[in-house]
Amino acid sequence: MLSGLNPSWTHVLVVIVGAVGLDLVLGDPRRFPHPVRWMGRLIAYLDRKWNKGSARRLKGIGLLVTVVCTAGGLSWLSVWAAYRLQPVLGVVLEIFLVWACIAIKSLHQAAMDVYRPLKAGQLQLARGKLGEIVGRDTERLSEKEVARGAVETVAENSVDAITAPLFWTLLGGAPLAMVYRAVNTLDAMVGYKHERYREFGWASARMDDVLNWLPARLTAIAMWGAAWTLHFTPIPREGWMVRTKGAWNVTLRDAPRHPSPNSGWPEAMMAALLGVQLGGTNYYQGVPSHRPVLGEARRLLTADDISRSVWVMHGTWLLFSTMLLLVLCLWGWMGR
Repeated sequence: MLSGLNPSWTHVLVVIVGAVGLDLVLGDPRRFPHPVRWMGRLIAYLDRKWNKGSARRLKGIGLLVTVVCTAGGLSWLSVWAAYRLQPVLGVVLEIFLVWACIAIKSLHQAAMDVYRPLKAGQLQLARGKLGEIVGRDTERLSEKEVARGAVETVAENSVDAITAPLFWTLLGGAPLAMVYRAVNTLDAMVGYKHERYREFGWASARMDDVLNWLPARLTAIAMWGAAWTLHFTPIPREGWMVRTKGAWNVTLRDAPRHPSPNSGWPEAMMAALLGVQLGGTNYYQGVPSHRPVLGEARRLLTADDISRSVWVMHGTWLLFSTMLLLVLCLWGWMGR
């Protein structure tokens, strides 16, 4: 079942637990050869070579096929060879590859790097830190808008950087997680709607929508479930409030308003749980981009909402991972 390479469901369980554990302890494996950076270099090279002239949509389809086949094929072949040499080596390699696809600790650190200076009144520094993790212009943002950018990033990347890679690991081991990461990296690099990438990045953006469709909705469910448990944990209580009641109604109403078919689900749920509004107008290189608002503004966003969103994110991946592990255990029990 594991990548079609080994019939033991326990290997999938070990891979997921091992990858999450490594990420929590070590964070982004920057000291090691990083597969995602290699993907980025390949995408950038093909972008320079192919994104010009006519038939750009067709060339963009070629980009998608080339990158996905390269990432999926090489990871499958390397895992297959590792399992043939020694099953333990295969498991270790899969753990490393899945570790490279998730970013729990990095997402936590990036959000808190914005939260700390914003909480301390260092608005200019907080703007700079936010600018390192979002594509929007941040130079003139207010405290509320900086907080909004960080909270939206935590909500959206709870899917892209955590739950979706784990979901595809469950279905196809590390090779399928690498396929997902390749598509997600393509979307991040070429999946824009402005002139340069409207045609060339079309296929990558659509494939990212397909692969995130179910994980985004499952993540919203996990967020809502995790929020119930946060009432009973020893978290910082200053100004704390998670509004689980009515959160689903708000999410079902507002998520379809988002221009992305998937990002609206975790963002709308996060907004509903925190009792704030997300969305609105962003500026990209001075050009305004208007997005529908999500949630109900029961109060204004503050720096503390960044910390709260991080707590929700941690509860989400814990519940989501528990759900996956229960599926694996049921899978193994039924296979006996």
